[in-house]
Amino acid sequence: MTRISDFRGRPFIPYFAVGLMAAAIGVSVQTWASSPTQTVAEAVKARLPKTQITSVNCDGFGGLCEVVAGPSLFYVDPEARFLIVGRLYNMETRQDVTATRLLSLNPDLLIGGAARAARQKESEEGETQPAQLGRAPAAQPIGTGETGRVVSLASLPKEGAIVWGAASGQTVTVFSDFRCGYCRQLSSVLAELGVRVFERPISVLGTRLLSEQVYCAKNQQRALKAAYDGAEIQSPKCDVSGLDANERFARANGFGGTPVIVRSDGAVIEGYRPKEILAKWLAGGKS
Repeated sequence: MTRISDFRGRPFIPYFAVGLMAAAIGVSVQTWASSPTQTVAEAVKARLPKTQITSVNCDGFGGLCEVVAGPSLFYVDPEARFLIVGRLYNMETRQDVTATRLLSLNPDLLIGGAARAARQKESEEGETQPAQLGRAPAAQPIGTGETGRVVSLASLPKEGAIVWGAASGQTVTVFSDFRCGYCRQLSSVLAELGVRVFERPISVLGTRLLSEQVYCAKNQQRALKAAYDGAEIQSPKCDVSGLDANERFARANGFGGTPVIVRSDGAVIEGYRPKEILAKWLAGGKS
C-alpha cells in the first residue's frame, strides 16, 4: 500500500483530502472554525432577537447550553431549537445548578421566588420572554421576607419537626429536603448563628424515604447531619404522620422548593440567603 509522508517520513493527509472528507460528511471548514458557544449564541439571537445575551456556556450541562441574559438564565440544545426554563440538578453532586448560578449572578437576589416573579411579570406585560422566566426576583426589604408574606405554623403538630441548635433564644422553622444543596448550606449557617431550629423535612426531590429514615432515627440530630453529608442511614419504622403534616402544609402554602425559612413571627423567605443578610432578617423577629 502506498502512503504519502512528509519530509520527516511521517504520514500525513494532504489538505485537499481534508476538504474532500469535510465535503463528504457535510461539514464545512468554516463550521469547524466556529466555536460551539458562538454558534449557539447566533442561533438564539436569530430566534429571540429581543433577548440581550450576556454569555453562553456549553460545558458541563449534559449536552445543553446555558444562556445568560442579564440577571436571567435558561437552557437550549446546541441548535437552539428547544428552550428549557427551570431548575437543573446535578444528580451526582446533588447540587441545584440553576440556583447556584443565579445566586452567583447576584448574591442579593432570592432564588425561590424566580418562577413566581416571572409569572407575575408575564401577566402584567402580556408577553413572555425566555429571559424573564429564568430571572431571579428583585430583593425585598430585610425584615419581611420575599414579599412581606406571613404564614401561621399553629396548625402543624410538633411531632413533625426535628429540633436542633441552641437550647434557647431565637427560633426559626425550616422546610427542607436532605438532598438540597442549599438546605445543607443553610443548616451550617444557622448553626453558626446560634439559633434554635425546627427543621421540617418535605420531599421535593423524591426523598421521602430518606426523610423517614432521618425522622425515625434514634438520634435525629445525628441522622440529619449524616443525611446532609450523603451517608447511608438505617432506621426502624415509626409513625411518620408528622412528615405527612409537613407535606400537606407545604402544598397548601405553595412551597414548591427548598429551603423555606419561617421566622418566629411567621415571616417567610423562600430560598437561601447569605449569613449576614439572614442574621439581620432573623433579628427582626420575636425572641
